Amino acid sequence: MTDPQATAPLLKVDDLTVTFPNAGTPVHAVRGVSYEVRRGEFLGIVGESGSGKSVSSMAVMGLLPTNAQVSGSIRYDGVELLGQSDKELSKIRGRDIAMIFQDPLSALTPVYTIGQQIAEGLRLHDSALSQRAAETRAVELLKIVGIPNAERRAKSFPHEFSGGMRQRAMIAIAIANDPQLIIADEPTTALDVTIQAQILEVLQKAKDITGAAVVLITHDLGVVAGNADRVAVMYAGRIVETAPVVPLFREPLMPYTIGLLRSMPNMAANQQERLVPLEGRPPLLTTVPTGCPFAPRCPIAVAACLEGEPALLPVLDGPLEDPTTSVNHTAACIRVGEIADGSLRRPEIFPRPDEVPEELVAEVAPETVLDVRDLTRAFPLTKGVVFRRNIGTVRAVDGVSFSVQRGRTLGLVGESGCGKTTTIMEILELAGTQGGSIHVNGVDTATLSKPDRRKLRSDIQVVFQDPMASLDPRMTIEDIIGEPLTVHGVSPTEIRSRVGAMLELVGLEPSFAGRYPHEFSGGQRQRIGIARALVVEPKILVLDEPVSALDVSVQAGVINLLEDLKQRLGLSYLFVAHDLAVVRHIADDVAVMYLGRIVEYGPSATIFDDPKHPYTQALLSAVPVPDPEIERSRQRILLNGDLPSPSDDRVGCSFRSRCPLFQLLPADKQAVCERDDPRERPVDGRLVACHHAESDRLVTA
Repeated sequence: MTDPQATAPLLKVDDLTVTFPNAGTPVHAVRGVSYEVRRGEFLGIVGESGSGKSVSSMAVMGLLPTNAQVSGSIRYDGVELLGQSDKELSKIRGRDIAMIFQDPLSALTPVYTIGQQIAEGLRLHDSALSQRAAETRAVELLKIVGIPNAERRAKSFPHEFSGGMRQRAMIAIAIANDPQLIIADEPTTALDVTIQAQILEVLQKAKDITGAAVVLITHDLGVVAGNADRVAVMYAGRIVETAPVVPLFREPLMPYTIGLLRSMPNMAANQQERLVPLEGRPPLLTTVPTGCPFAPRCPIAVAACLEGEPALLPVLDGPLEDPTTSVNHTAACIRVGEIADGSLRRPEIFPRPDEVPEELVAEVAPETVLDVRDLTRAFPLTKGVVFRRNIGTVRAVDGVSFSVQRGRTLGLVGESGCGKTTTIMEILELAGTQGGSIHVNGVDTATLSKPDRRKLRSDIQVVFQDPMASLDPRMTIEDIIGEPLTVHGVSPTEIRSRVGAMLELVGLEPSFAGRYPHEFSGGQRQRIGIARALVVEPKILVLDEPVSALDVSVQAGVINLLEDLKQRLGLSYLFVAHDLAVVRHIADDVAVMYLGRIVEYGPSATIFDDPKHPYTQALLSAVPVPDPEIERSRQRILLNGDLPSPSDDRVGCSFRSRCPLFQLLPADKQAVCERDDPRERPVDGRLVACHHAESDRLVTA
């Protein structure tokens, strides 16, 4: 006989609505959300920023602001949570339901050690537990989540942990009381891809140890593909599609889901394929939509789409004749039957954009526009306030060499702290270096006078990571884009004309020139930043994580724009990024950095198809692929620990402490790694800084 308790949903959210009063214009953040989570299930909730993912999960935890107006039902294990006091909910939070927050540094208390914070959670829910026993258990939990030297690290404060270690500590706190439900809110968003792979591994381990159900909130469909059992897609405060993970990725039925999947950079896809942008932006939720909220962005919208908001209904193989016969796949679209039976083909709903016509592609001469040789940059590490003394040196950039050819893109990749940003800052300064040389258009920057430096700046421009922070909120778009021209003495009439031309070039209306940055979406702001960089007609663009702050649906449009501009104008890009899927789509050449050095450098296709350095292999294996079948069959190479400090003394190979290949080598070859510092050397059409790059490709789970 089946146990009703075992088959009943652990969490049942029914018609959840969350509204925030806002100066007479309420924001309808969550509108009628319903879903279930069963015991041991892994549910992924995905969608663009502002879709209501985090707000709906904060409502489950009872952590919304006091002014939030919440209605509907949230039942945990048959018990209604809405309406309970904070004191009553505190007995459930941390014991039965735990949460892993997006930013662990702000979620952890800075004045208490990590061990104290884990022990506090244990003792709050078990008054009989002694302090000593709680501290011992805290150390055990840190070992479970993979924190090295757990006894010592338990006495450390949050600021002494790296980002990945802080997120591991958050997971340790979450699983401390063996909860039945873990809600993870974007737990890997701010982490490097290698650390992200470690965190997801730990999260799966925590799920296995506790037997808990997991609700993972994320914008990364690759993460969902590799971990979730079932997926819910949110848009404009509602769930618009739910399905088991494989059917959702193989045969999505809601146009919004189709657009999201086609806009994602994919490591397993053809490098030459253009991405499919999801044009437009989500609606403001200050008013309740009267029709389908996705209709303004939907290529197959018809008049009937505006007559009422479609309900989330089960989908059959053909037209929706009897919605009660299937509950596994649901979608909120009046044309879902045509998509399901093949009348509307998914690739035709969101077709790939056309390439730049051959006649518009600029002819470029094969010349080197940027040449960096043996670049070094070190910072003194000092101690003391009145009498400062040098206690070490941070070698941020340690002998970096590369070149950028006219009309080509060099991708500079690596984990946070590897020296990418310091490298481009040295280049952009257009001045002398501590060591090595930088040549821009054949000119040694160390020899430039002040007037020459100003003149050369028009040849090399930069686009920053955060488009909002890089645009002055007090200036109009015309003033922002035209400012570099003012510096170079261009007349106001000419500035106005060139600003309009630049806006058209990056896909914006010239009439936008009188607006301010806050009136634009993130993707539009980044296009404005690109227009500002292009207005002085540079030959080189330095792109510092230009799409990392954007939703995946917006990323595709910006990446396509950059590719089009490169072909039309003959531009050269130095593209700095940590997202290797994006780099694969845009880069012609790739330089992989680790601890201030380039460890592998060569043509993009060569490195992505057959990486030789163990670090490059680990980076590529850690990038999620938005395909459940591919993602779950891939062999993962997990690195141990975090990036070492660049101030550490280095003897031998600096990667060996994390290198999986090093552990497999015989003693005589390990001795070489411990003794000799590897330098770049040619290996199969690229340069590799590894003593054993010819070894068989490392394969480990």
